[in-house]
Amino acid sequence: MAGPRPGQPRLDSYVRLDEPRAAVLLLHGGQQNNTEPVENKHASWWRMALLARSLRRFARREGFDLDLLQYRLRGWNGPTDPSPVGDARWALDRIRERHPGVPIVLVGHSMGGRTACRVADAPGVLGVVGMAPWLPEGEPVSALAGSSLHVLHGTADRWTSARASKDFVDRSESIARSVSWQSLPGAGHFMFRQVSAWREFVESSIDRILGESA
Repeated sequence: MAGPRPGQPRLDSYVRLDEPRAAVLLLHGGQQNNTEPVENKHASWWRMALLARSLRRFARREGFDLDLLQYRLRGWNGPTDPSPVGDARWALDRIRERHPGVPIVLVGHSMGGRTACRVADAPGVLGVVGMAPWLPEGEPVSALAGSSLHVLHGTADRWTSARASKDFVDRSESIARSVSWQSLPGAGHFMFRQVSAWREFVESSIDRILGESA
């Protein structure tokens, strides 16, 4: 899985098809402030790498490309120019260059969910699937205009706020194509428990988003 030169974001392909009907981009979590480079050993990245592997069969069956972005830096490092947002836009450019016009679904965990919501206004993006997304009070919803947003949040999450993510989804409802928010009883932030429930939510949400655009 080769990527750009060191110091740049990296896009790892888990499923690559000649003529996909869609593309799915996975966005991993991170920290509020951290300027260290992301490495494969970091839990926020390999957590999503495990999810990517578990989604391979589904992606091939449903006919879409599956990619995982590795950010340059571990932190959000905002507020004016958040580090992962620029990296996500870079990845979307690469996907559009590979397959112009192919619809794109974003899947993000924690900081990756926040990143996905910030870049949902990019050309070709149909919607966002958020898993325990970090969506603090006052987070803007404008990028979701015309897109879909589906969020799953564990009731035992102590790192990101389920209440805040529910509020974000509610505020998005007036501008988004469709929204949903679900709680996962007993689940924490890191998706260690009820792994199949997280994966099944991602798969069903991707199907729903693509179905809405058909």
